[in-house]
Amino acid sequence: MSIVRLASFAFSGIETVPVEVQVQITGGLPAFILVGLPDKAITESRERVRAALNGMGLSLPPKRILVNLAPASLQKEGSHFDLPIALALLAAMDIVPSEELEGFAALGELALDGAIGPVAGILPAALGAAERELGLICPLAQGGEAAWAGSVEILAARDLPQIIAHLNGKQLLSAPQPPALETSTAGQACLSQVRGQEAAKRALEIAAAGNHNLLLSGPPGAGKSMLASRIAGLLPDLTPAQALEVSLIRSVAGLLEGGRISSRPPFRSPHHSASQAALVGGGPKARPGEISLAHHGVLFLDELPEFGRPALEALRQPLETGFCTISRAAAHVSYPARFQLIAAMNPCRCGHLGEASRECGSAPRCGETYQQKLSGPLLDRIDMVIGMAPISPGEIARVPLGESSTTVAARVTQARTRQRERGVSNAEEALDTLVPALSQEALALADRATTQLALSNRGYVRCLRVARTIADLEESDVVKRRHMAEALTYRHRSRLAALV
Repeated sequence: MSIVRLASFAFSGIETVPVEVQVQITGGLPAFILVGLPDKAITESRERVRAALNGMGLSLPPKRILVNLAPASLQKEGSHFDLPIALALLAAMDIVPSEELEGFAALGELALDGAIGPVAGILPAALGAAERELGLICPLAQGGEAAWAGSVEILAARDLPQIIAHLNGKQLLSAPQPPALETSTAGQACLSQVRGQEAAKRALEIAAAGNHNLLLSGPPGAGKSMLASRIAGLLPDLTPAQALEVSLIRSVAGLLEGGRISSRPPFRSPHHSASQAALVGGGPKARPGEISLAHHGVLFLDELPEFGRPALEALRQPLETGFCTISRAAAHVSYPARFQLIAAMNPCRCGHLGEASRECGSAPRCGETYQQKLSGPLLDRIDMVIGMAPISPGEIARVPLGESSTTVAARVTQARTRQRERGVSNAEEALDTLVPALSQEALALADRATTQLALSNRGYVRCLRVARTIADLEESDVVKRRHMAEALTYRHRSRLAALV
């Protein structure tokens, strides 16, 4: 009548929620009962556990088996409960000593032959186990991922027989080692490959230096997508804390392949057919969306107006707050989403608005209709807008190569270092610390622009932030008039209307 207990975890965003797997075997009619608000995947674990035991030559006792996932008020989901259910059941059957399981948590999916398959969330589970001074039993393929948690005893096994042999002292499992940290930028395209477009390159450098949102507008073939993809090579490495946070999100999403953690900022580029749930997160299991997978990195939205209106409007709150809350009837799940938005668009659906020989017969009405797909509140959250005109085919070969990504990245890193010394990114700096850095001439220009350009309060602050970044690139502690003037050119709404 004794109850065997084994720790495991459920997930709320990237946070772990302790779950205790309780197994009791009693007399009565043979039955295998699962309680504790399990989802369909957990309910089906009964058959996977039964088949795995049969594959090892074991059979369930002809008694009443009750498995409870506590706390019972928490909805449980995911196949990672297979392994803790199987291990607790083996302990209840006296196949393994129950005292050997007391200091462990377990996660893993069982195959019908007893093999242990990978599951999502091993890294946050390992960190959660470390906080509770527990070891972790996990799939062999994810032992390296769990090892990033540090001084945690990790039992990474290929199948159930290996774990049984280890717990019975017949075979010791070696401790896994974390894979090497990925730091290489090899394979990233160089900025020098973009011919001409010096104004757009300058805007990209400023956006990278201050983590500002940027919209590139121009006809097809102007190089918008080509230029935007180069920003990945301009960004500095993530700090260890940032790399860990990004990896936690990728682990929960099941995308941390081989347990490899990268110090490079993520670059996500979803297709414009992506749904709202794919972009901001959601679905039946409230998975992280593209904005969370781009946390501390770049979200590139090509053909911006082609995205669904609800999906684009859902970006407004995360762009301000840096996180996304997915609400369900039973729970609210929050994911970090502090990303840099880089977007590109054509001036109209045909892409040739303003070119008399190529524009469609609906011009200029087609351009106005196309622009209306982007709401004012969304555009107000974009710090910089730059227009790009294509270089004629006859001139491309004669345009000299520009600066390399390495050269520009050095300036970006220097500007980011200045911000780090101040303790805040320019894209998040508050007004009360921005104003003291302005010269009187810059402040006067900003005040006049507020009226003449009809800037919102948000637009005004974002102009000051861009000007602060331009000053940082010149290693100036004071934001001067020329810095503010350049920042305002990227904000000018009439400029947007002419280009978009």
